[in-house]
Amino acid sequence: MVFDEADRIATIELEQDRDVVRARSRVADAMKECGSSELMQTRFVTAVSEVVRNALTHAGGGTLAIYAMPNKRQVGIECRDCGKGIEDIDAAMADGFTTRRGSMGRGLGGAKRLSKTFAIDSSPGKGTTVRMIGACSLR
Repeated sequence: MVFDEADRIATIELEQDRDVVRARSRVADAMKECGSSELMQTRFVTAVSEVVRNALTHAGGGTLAIYAMPNKRQVGIECRDCGKGIEDIDAAMADGFTTRRGSMGRGLGGAKRLSKTFAIDSSPGKGTTVRMIGACSLR
């Protein structure tokens, strides 16, 4: 999944906790601009929040790019970090997998379920890139 034909509408450097709020707000605004219902906004913003939080928690930060897709009925994001990467993506995507005590372990798998399209690229020592698309309507 690439965003070559999409319009980049924002880039947010992920350096501290308040950047999660900025990311959520900007993605929600983009969803509203494409006519999204509150339910669709909430679903995608929750997914974005998860991947942004992971970049901060596990990699010390990263970058979030937000895109208006060519059909204008979808919003895309690309979250990149330069952390240690994910050794076993399949395990990390499974419900119940967690790196934190007390977590429900629904993170990446939940983000995938809340997105129309989801792709993750990661390898040990090379960081992680997550790309997602959120639909602004069910059509």
